[in-house]
Amino acid sequence: MSAAPTYRRVLIKLSGEGLMGEREYGLDPKMLGAIAREISTVHAMGVEVCIVIGGGNIFRGVAGAASGMERASADYMGMLATVINSLALQSALEKTGLHTRVLSAIPMTTVCEPYIRRRAVRHMEKGRIVIFAAGTGNPFFTTDTAAALRAAEMGVGAMMKATQVDGVYSADPLKHPDAERYDRLTYMDVLSRDLQVMDASAISLARENRIPIVVFDLHRAGSLAEVMRGEGTFTIISDDKE
Repeated sequence: MSAAPTYRRVLIKLSGEGLMGEREYGLDPKMLGAIAREISTVHAMGVEVCIVIGGGNIFRGVAGAASGMERASADYMGMLATVINSLALQSALEKTGLHTRVLSAIPMTTVCEPYIRRRAVRHMEKGRIVIFAAGTGNPFFTTDTAAALRAAEMGVGAMMKATQVDGVYSADPLKHPDAERYDRLTYMDVLSRDLQVMDASAISLARENRIPIVVFDLHRAGSLAEVMRGEGTFTIISDDKE
């Protein structure tokens, strides 16, 4: 018999780049389908799931600002990119038979619901997958910070950070094969060593609300379900007292 899931409710943080697959930009339907199947498996375990997606595969606000665009406008464009990604993932999830709702921090009721905390909680209690779009709705905040904020608001047991590798390393393992992989870190370890897992605001917010961050490789089939059972390879970031 499979082990019971470690957490009853989780927030999954996906990067926009993670939706590209082998493409240089945009969305890869095969990757969307694979991610949807991973989430479906975890949902079938009885876990309540909410999701935050970045927009870097379409438009990254910081990159736009660096090229001369006014930062706030660039960030709003990035938020709209996350709405596109959220609607795409919603479609992929519904193809697996899951009921899904997209809630946007920027009201656009023609395509999705506005973000209301109590409504989001109720959706998850009814077994629906909730996707939070448009970041926090404010410029100068990343989707990492939005993920930590929504995780705190939803009272999740953990924030699952999906990456291209199987945990946190001392350096990029794709560029530095001798990089050290960590099984467990504290929030202060991440901040003091500048490990670039998530931005400092997101780490600090998770620390204040005692939300563990689990870093894993979503691109390996079955990895999310393994991590939810406390199996497989991943890095957990939590308070040093835990």
